[in-house]
Amino acid sequence: MTTSTEKSYFDLHITGLGYLNRIREVKPKKGDAFLACDIAALNGPSDDVSYVRFDTRVSGSEAQHLVRRCIDAVEAEKKVMIGFRLGDLWTDTFTYSKGKRAGEQGVSLKARLLFVSWIKVDGKLVYKAESKPIETDAREPEVPEASEVPAAQQASTPEPSRPAAEAADDADADAPALAAAEPF
Repeated sequence: MTTSTEKSYFDLHITGLGYLNRIREVKPKKGDAFLACDIAALNGPSDDVSYVRFDTRVSGSEAQHLVRRCIDAVEAEKKVMIGFRLGDLWTDTFTYSKGKRAGEQGVSLKARLLFVSWIKVDGKLVYKAESKPIETDAREPEVPEASEVPAAQQASTPEPSRPAAEAADDADADAPALAAAEPF
């Protein structure tokens, strides 16, 4: 019998969309400098949206590269919206030092920005991550080609409905990903 010394982890990820703000390089007293940004994530019904603010450390070279490309757009106060995945959520308490809440305790939600799935600047899609091929299970039934289905059955088969967000994503799927060196 062999024993494994490999650790296993349980991941808790947050996915959503939100506005990118305050992109900055953080230089702590101890440790290496890192890229950070704030995300104002959309939450709630679409006709009464609320925002949840995450202070994130950008992890992974691809996410860092994409966030750095957004610096000029954020500094120009353009609306930069991203699809994101966060991990390792934790809270940090602090004391307000300025303003009408000076001296009061506050709580900040902190996380690691792991993945950026798409970026829109002022409503225009400027980046979309390439989708990874999905492996099909051999047990799944094959869907026949349209030419293999009798014409009478083709006409009677209703088209499955899709959420509006998926339809919008399909429309944006043709937008090209920009070259790596140019900002948005």
